[in-house]
Order: sequence, then structure tokens, then C-alpha cells
Amino acid sequence: MDVNAAVAAAAAIAGVCTGVIAMLAFRWSERDQKRPTRTSLHTDPVLPPGVDTVLSVLRSSAVVLDEADSVVKASSAAYALGLVRGGKLAVEPMLQMARDTRRDGEIRQVELDLPRRGTGRGDALAVSARVAPLGSRLVLLLVEDLTEARRIEAVRRDFVANVSHELKTPVGALSLLSEAVMDASDDPEAVERFAGRMQIEATRLTSLVQELIDLSRVQNDDPLEDAEPVPVDELVAEAIDRSRHQASHKQITMAAGGTADLQIWGNRGQLAAALGNLVENAVNYSPARTRVGIAARRVAAPGGGGTSQAFGSGGLIEVAVTDQGIGISDKDKERIFERFYRVDPARSRATGGTGLGLAIVKHVAASHGGEVTVWSSEGQGSTFTLRLPEAAAHRDRATGRGGGNGGGLDEETATPPDGGTATAATTTYEPIPAPEVLP
Repeated sequence: MDVNAAVAAAAAIAGVCTGVIAMLAFRWSERDQKRPTRTSLHTDPVLPPGVDTVLSVLRSSAVVLDEADSVVKASSAAYALGLVRGGKLAVEPMLQMARDTRRDGEIRQVELDLPRRGTGRGDALAVSARVAPLGSRLVLLLVEDLTEARRIEAVRRDFVANVSHELKTPVGALSLLSEAVMDASDDPEAVERFAGRMQIEATRLTSLVQELIDLSRVQNDDPLEDAEPVPVDELVAEAIDRSRHQASHKQITMAAGGTADLQIWGNRGQLAAALGNLVENAVNYSPARTRVGIAARRVAAPGGGGTSQAFGSGGLIEVAVTDQGIGISDKDKERIFERFYRVDPARSRATGGTGLGLAIVKHVAASHGGEVTVWSSEGQGSTFTLRLPEAAAHRDRATGRGGGNGGGLDEETATPPDGGTATAATTTYEPIPAPEVLP
């Protein structure tokens, strides 16, 4: 009996010891799991509180690097710029800046030109990179895209240079001609000849200054503050009348047609200037004894949705100006709406062109909620198309009486009554026939 009791007591003591040892082993293991290791210090860094939130709202591209130069955090913009690839910073100069900052703690900044990803173009991406320490082990890299700012600055410099050059030419000519007039005071024929040249240069200077004023106005003013329904027929008539003398001199036939009684919502003066510039260009860049056509029609806006008090139920008016001129090459099409850009500088000097006409057209179209497009083929001609919102009140009246074609030009074929070429702009344009010799 005593032996059994002793065995039971020994078994109980052994069980208690085993339980205590197991509990201690479990606690020891748990403490080891919570203890940070050397590996975890390097591979699982933690951002300081609030940094993640701040980085998510920054406009700059943000990248956080650890001690091993691995990316801990990167914004979507950083990936879009190609700064981060495969969990590493892909730009070596920035990576070297980060290492230097980690070593001495100094903030560094540099501007770099980076190649664009996935494009064959030679232009580079201009960025400003700033590196600063973030805590004791992390480094923060902020990258700002300066490409657009650089482009705007270049445009501004080019504009100032072009304006200076364009003003200098007629002013210099006037100075020389005035000296010639003084020297030829005893020769009436020479004085008359020089005075005629002075008048031409003065007209050119006046035109340039006026177009600069017009361009500044359409860029800075809101045309819809003084908007009104503007009849397209009247705009076309004004544009034709403006170029009538030049067209008559070159024996160019101007044909107008399309849907009648259309109205555009906008500033009458700016719309007249835009369409007048297109017609004037068509006449200036067309050979003698050819045709220029102006066609207008109503089209549905892309998507066909949306209704506004000003613009109506998504309706647009297309006004297409077609010529049989020299045409425009593919490389020039991308730049013809730039200020002072000329497809043929020699012809522009002969016609008195300033290179601002199409820039004004572009800004007028954009400020009215529309667009201007071009189709062209070298040696065949060009079609410039203005697409602008239709006046709502007129559209409602037209819908109430069933719309209809006002005659002159068929809305689909856009063929003028006299058989000339006046193709209304669509998504894809048919080739324009070669210049036709009129009887």
C-alpha cells in the first residue's frame, strides 16, 4: 500500500515537472519569435507613422529606399515614369544620390534628362530629383516631372524671338525705304515707287500687330461671356468678301453651300476672324484658276449625349474650307497650328502672311468648345474643318419644323451646285481632285 502511494506520488511529481518544462519551453519559443532578428531589420523596415499617407497625396513621384537600396514604398507615378523596376531604383544617378545621402545625411537635388520608356522618339523626360533622409535607416526620393514646364518655357522663348524677328523685318524695311525717299527727293518716279513699298511694309506691320492683339485676346478672354447665336451664312459671306479681291486677282472661284440657316453659339467677332483666316489661307495657297469651297452642315456630337442650355442636345456645326492648293506634308501637319510656323516661308512673305492665322483659328475653336482638323494631300489640296457647338434656340426651332436641308449642298456629298469641290469634313476624307483649269 505504501509502495503504491509512493509510486503515485512520484508519477504526480514527474507530471508536474513535465508540465512546467513544457510551459517554459513554449514561453521561450514565443519570446524568440517576437525578438527582431538581424535579417528582419534589413528586409522588413517600417515607415514612420503618417509617412505613407503623406506620400499618397504628393504630386511628385515618391520612392522610399532601405539600407539595401531596396524599394520599400513607391507611388504609382514613380512606376509610370519608369523609376522603379523589379523592386529596385532603375536610375543610377538617383541611386548614387540616395547612397550619398544615407552616408552623410545631407539633402541633395539635381535635374536630369531621362529617356522615355517604350517610345522611339529622341526627346527626353526632364525631371528634378530631391533626396533626403527619412529616419535613421530610410531614404526618401521625390521626383518632379519638368517636361511640360520646359516645353512651355521653350514656346515662350520662341514666341518672343519670333515676334522680335517679325517686327524687325518691316520696321527695318521702312527705315531703309524712308532713307531712299529722302535721297531720291528730286526723282518723282523713284519717290512714288519707294512710297508704294513703304505702304506695303506698313500694311504688313499693321497686320502683324493686329494678329498679335487678336491672338492675345482669344487666349485670355472668355468668348462665351458675350456669346450669341451667330448665323453661319453670314460668317461665310463675310469670309468670302474678305478674300474676294485676292481671289479675283488670281481668278479663283469661291463656291459656298451646304445646309442653310445654321447658327453657332459664340462670339461673332472671333468666329468671323477664324473662318476668315481659313478662307484667306485657302486663296493664298491655291494656284491661279482653281476653286475654293466652303460647306456647312449639322452633325451629331461624338457620343450623342448630353444637353445644355447653350449648346443644345449635343449638336455640332461643321464648316469645311476646301482648296486645290499645294497641300501640306505629313511632317508639317503636326506643326501648322503653332504660332509663326509656315509651311512655305517664301510664299508667306509674298502673300504677307504672319504665321499666326491658324494659331488664332485653333484657339478660337478650343475656347468655343470645338476643334479644328485638317486633311491634306501634297499637290491635291487641303480641307480645314471647324466643328463648333450649335446654338440651342435655333436647334430647337429647326427640330420643331423637321430640320431639313436648306439647299445648295447636299449634307452627305457636300457637292456645290456648280460642281466645284467643297468637301464637308468627316472622319475620313476622300481625295480632292487635282486643280481644274476653268474656262
